[in-house]
Amino acid sequence: MPFTLATWNINSVRLRAGLVEKLLQEEAPDVLCLQECKSPVDKIPHEQFAALGYTHMVANGQKGYNGVAILSKIPMEEAGREDYASLGHARHIAGRLENGVTIHNFYVPAGGDVPDREVNEKFGQKLDYLAEMRDAFHADKPQKSILVGDLNIAPREDDVWSHKQLLKVVSHTPIEVEALGATQDAGGWVDITRQDIPEGQLYSWWSYRAKDWSAADKGRRLDHVWATPDISNAAHSSRVLREARGWEKPSDHAPVFATFDV
Repeated sequence: MPFTLATWNINSVRLRAGLVEKLLQEEAPDVLCLQECKSPVDKIPHEQFAALGYTHMVANGQKGYNGVAILSKIPMEEAGREDYASLGHARHIAGRLENGVTIHNFYVPAGGDVPDREVNEKFGQKLDYLAEMRDAFHADKPQKSILVGDLNIAPREDDVWSHKQLLKVVSHTPIEVEALGATQDAGGWVDITRQDIPEGQLYSWWSYRAKDWSAADKGRRLDHVWATPDISNAAHSSRVLREARGWEKPSDHAPVFATFDV
C-alpha cells in the first residue's frame, strides 16, 4: 500500500490551522506529522482536519509549548509516547498504521543559543535527549518504522547555507552532529530525504529574521524523514515544499515529504 507522509513544524497548530488545511487540500498526504503544535490535545482543531478526510489523530500536547500530532487518512492507533531526558515536555508521539508501519514523530529540543552545556542548560537538555533516544534504539531495535520530525540539527555540510560560518552555531556544531549520528546509527535509521536527494544544498527552515528569506536563502535542513532498513528501499519521491515558507503568516519551517510503497 503506497502512502505519502509529510512532516512539518507548524509553530502553533491553532494559529496556523488554515495553513494546515491548505496543505491537506493542495498536497493531500496520507499522513501529516506536526511539531511545535503549542496546544493541549483537546484544543487541536481536529474537526477541521477530519472534514478533509483526516479522521485519525494521535497527539501529545501541552499549553503554549512543544506538542506533536499525527493526522492520518489511514486507520491508526497510538503506539506510545516517550519523555526522554525527563523534561516533562510533549516532544514525542508514535502511531501505528493498519499496514503495521510505526511512525515516530519527534520534536527534539532546540538547545538555546550557546553550544556549551556548562553555561546553557538547554544545550545540555538537547544532548541528554538525543542520548536517551540513542540508548532506547540500542535497547529495542526498531523495525518497520519511520521516524520524522524537527530534529533541530542540520547534519551535513550541504544541509546549511554555510558550513564554515555555522560550525559554532547551535544546530550544526560538531557535538550535535555527532550526537544525531549516534542516535541514527543506534536504530539503523536511513536518512530517506538524502537517499532520494543525495546531492546539493537542501533546507527546510529559514529564519524569520531575514527580510527576504528566499533571496537570502540562509537555510538549514532541520526536519527529517528516516526509516528502518527493512522499509527504506520502499521509499521514494522525497521533496521539500519550499513554497509553503512563503505562504501568508507562515511557519519558519517548510514541510518535507516522502512516499513509501509498503
